[in-house]
Amino acid sequence: AGMNGTAIENFVCVIFNVSFMNCTWHVGRTATEDTQYFLYWRASKNEDVTECQNYIKDNCGRHTGCQFQNVTIENKYAYFLVNGSRSGQNVQSYEKKILLISDYIIVEKLTPPLNVTVNCTEASHSCNIWWQPPRTSHVKKNSCFKYEIAIENK
Repeated sequence: AGMNGTAIENFVCVIFNVSFMNCTWHVGRTATEDTQYFLYWRASKNEDVTECQNYIKDNCGRHTGCQFQNVTIENKYAYFLVNGSRSGQNVQSYEKKILLISDYIIVEKLTPPLNVTVNCTEASHSCNIWWQPPRTSHVKKNSCFKYEIAIENK
């Protein structure tokens, strides 16, 4: 239901600092200035739906994103719905079930590795470097990470 072209476009969510999530979108091509959008999500089918409490707004006051705190994603899937209205009429809904490990709608900005330790010996002209994987919102396997080390002589 709703007029063609009013549904949101380019929906993307970014998880950062392990438990914060920002979701953003563009207003629909035919959306007017009085169009308003509302985001609902749940981390699994069994959880209650959560409506955004902290919207990001454009110059017209339209919701174009949301900031979530204390996000935990325990399952492979997350469910999102963005609906809205304008002048009392419904706009097209955007609904997405996202497979976290393969969809690129959710991106996680990782924290640096933890407890980095460096031990260099002058005699052997070598260094050993150890670290623990970064904390993440949903990746449980350490083998999922690849690291790159940049060494600079100072």
